[in-house]
Formats: sequence, structure tokens, C-alpha cells
Amino acid sequence: MVRAGLAYLAAADATQLPVATQAECLRELEQPGAVLTAARAFVLAGFTAGQGYADDADYSAVSWLIHKTHITRGAAVGHIAWARRTGTHPKVLAALAAGQVPEPAGRLICLWTAKLPEQHRDDADEVLLAAAAAGLGLEELAALAAQMYERTRSERPDEDPDRDFADRGLKLAATFGGAGVVHGDLTPECAELAGRVLDALAAKAGKDDDRTKDQRYHDALAEAMRRLVAANLLPERAGQPVKAWVHISLADLMLLDVGSALQEQWTARVRERWAAHRAKASETGASDGAWLDGDAAAAIACDAAMAPVVTGDVNVDALDDLVRLCVELDGRRDGAPDAAWAALEQAVIGKAVDLLSGPGGLASFLRRRLLGARLGGPSLPLDIGYAETVPAGIRNAVLLRDRHCQWAGGCTQPAGACEVHHTRHKAHGGTTSVKDCVLLCAFHHQVVIHRWGWTLVVNPDGTTTAWNKGRTKVLHSHGPPARAG
Repeated sequence: MVRAGLAYLAAADATQLPVATQAECLRELEQPGAVLTAARAFVLAGFTAGQGYADDADYSAVSWLIHKTHITRGAAVGHIAWARRTGTHPKVLAALAAGQVPEPAGRLICLWTAKLPEQHRDDADEVLLAAAAAGLGLEELAALAAQMYERTRSERPDEDPDRDFADRGLKLAATFGGAGVVHGDLTPECAELAGRVLDALAAKAGKDDDRTKDQRYHDALAEAMRRLVAANLLPERAGQPVKAWVHISLADLMLLDVGSALQEQWTARVRERWAAHRAKASETGASDGAWLDGDAAAAIACDAAMAPVVTGDVNVDALDDLVRLCVELDGRRDGAPDAAWAALEQAVIGKAVDLLSGPGGLASFLRRRLLGARLGGPSLPLDIGYAETVPAGIRNAVLLRDRHCQWAGGCTQPAGACEVHHTRHKAHGGTTSVKDCVLLCAFHHQVVIHRWGWTLVVNPDGTTTAWNKGRTKVLHSHGPPARAG
């Protein structure tokens, strides 16, 4: 009945309703929202306590919510926070369930009283809820909570420093355009250190330096990070030294004619792909490197180590032709090789290149012929058979291809927190090649596969499939691309 009523309101033309009716609807709609929050919190608390997420090979309730309900990480974290409050703030949850307080006000009350000693929280929740029901606004409620906090300060003389330290945090988010947004709470000592470093590196470079103070602080932060990476003082990530990956189009590296229509179309297509990668990274926290072009590309390429990596795109429209040619060639197996046989062989090879131009195919040939001395070296060793360790060339190719954990059930752990997994163990004859390796986070690699006995395979179309030891549950990643037309 509730869903039917909400569906009716969503379909109605609200502009035709009287203002008084609109206002009443807005007030009343906060009640089902609060009830929904309470109901979800109690169900999720039970789901988390029973580790229901483990049935789908997820390592936490947050991860399960992201991949199975398709909500953002921020929303999942918020849901889990409410589930935890069922045990720490039962009176607030009861008020939400009764529709007596809106969800935002209930959340603020929980945040305020959570700073109080545990023995006072329940009473404080009750006082603030009663005040909210009496009509006090958020400003008055905040003032009342502050008074409670000060009155209980004497009961926790040793707790305040730790609480202030526990509130520290820093978040670096990425916009669709790839720009970064930094916000957080720094401890006094961290703020002092950061301020000293930024002040030292943000000095004006001369009378012609017309940068604003904010711009100079930004440039100082970038300079500090560059110096830190260059000094080799950072710990390894995923068994490899820290690298900054910057992706630059072929046109910018070669300084080709910027008026070329084909070049502009190709560059625009790749730029669109990286915009999509950045959009996903802004939600998942992945770090796929940066896309640069124009002056920024020229600046970074001036003094940088370059590793040419050839990537291929699957052309599914060529698959039917390739299969047909292979069947026709197989039908001539009993006959003597002739000109028709040779022509069929060449056609099969041409279609194979069209289907996927890999490191030994047309793309690599063009790279070696066109890129000149700087990038004209031999192809990277993308298939070398057995190896005790994963060579840097293969590891980098897998990192750039997968970008994050490729668990079939979905996982957004970034590449820096992942390990390279052989889909067929080396002890069982598995080879060290790009097509036989996949990126998995430590949980899905070390626990799910090597402890719980799950198996994961990479399908020819790049998707992944996983199943548990008894094969009672099978997980699939996204499906293959649709055929054109």
C-alpha cells in the first residue's frame, strides 16, 4: 500500500496541487523515509551479524551492498552506520520506526551523543528526541548537545585527546574531468607539517610569478609529491615500487599534425574512455593513472620513463567471418595445398588480426615501424611460459588492463591493493602470460580462492566466472558486448 501511494504521488502532476497540499505531502513524506531507515537498519544488522555476505563471497556487508543492490559506497557506508546504531542508539531507532523524527535529525542526534560517555548516551538520546518532538530546531538541539558534552567532560579526562585523534581523516575524490577534490580533518601536528612544507615550496618564483596563493599552494603540493616519489622513500605497493602512470595519446607523443581528422577521432574516442574510467574511479577510489594531452602531455613526456603498451579491441563483428573461414579451411584438409588453400590461410590470418590485434599482430608491427627510436623497441614479453615471478612487463599490462579486482561477483578494490593471480596455478602447469593472469584483491585471492576453494576463470571475451568448491554457486561478471545492428 505504501509503495502504491508513493507511486501515485510520483506520477501525479505536483504543479497542479495547491501549495498547502504540496507542503503537507513534503512533511508527511519524511515519516516513511524515517521508517524505511529503521527497517533497513534492523534487517541489515541481522544480515551483518550472520555474515550473510559471505554466501556471495563478499568480504563485508558494505561490499555486498555495493555489488548486489547497486548503490554507491557512500550510501552503503551510511546504511551500515545505521545498522550499528541499532545497538548503540535504540531509542533513536525506535523514534525513527514510529515516524516521530526525520532521518537527518536522528542521524545528527546519534553523532552528537556518540561523543558522550557510554553511560549517558541513552538518557541524552531521550532528552534530545523529546526536544525535537517539542519543536526545537537543529540549532537549538546542537546547543543542547554541546551543553551535555561540556557537563560530562570531567568524567573523561583521558578520553578527549584520543577522541580528537580518532576524528582525523583525509579524502581525495576525483571529478568526471579528472580533477581532484581534497577535504578532511587534520590533527594539529599534521596540519603544522603540511603547512611548513607548502609554505616552503609555495614561494613566488620571481616578480613575473602572477599565481594566486591558492594556485601556489596547489603547485607546492604537486612538487612535494613529485619529490617524494623521485626520492624512492615510499614503501612498495602490491610488491612493486610506486609508479605514477600517465596515459598520453599517440598523437601527442609523436607531435603529429593536429589537423588530422582520423587522429582527432581516435584521440576523442580514447579520451571518452578515460572519462568513463575517471567517473568510475570517483566512486570506487581506484587509481588508473591520469589522461593528459596538449601542453600537459608535452611537459610530462619531456623527462619520463616510457613503456609502450599495445592494447587491442575485440571486433565481435569479425568473429562470424573468422569461424566461417576456419570451417572452410578445415574442409580442404584432405586436399593438397594449392593457391586457394594459401588464399584461405591469408584470409584467416587477416580476420584474426581484425578480431584482436595483439602484441605480435598488426598493432605491434605499426608501433615498431612508426614510433621512431624512443618507442620502437621490441614488443613487451607478454607470454613467456613458466616464471618464478611475474615480470614487470606482464604485471604492468595486467594492471593497465584490469584496473581493479576482477572478482566475478564484483569488487572495486583498486589495482594498487591487488595481486596478480594465475588462473591456473604454476604448480599445475600454469603459464605466466597476460591472458592467464588476472588482478585480484588480497581477500578474493588469498582467502576466497586459496582458502575457501573458489575457482575463477577469465573468459575469451574478457569477462570472469567464478564458482565455489561444490559448484553450488556460480558468479558471472558483466556479459559480452552486444553485436552491432
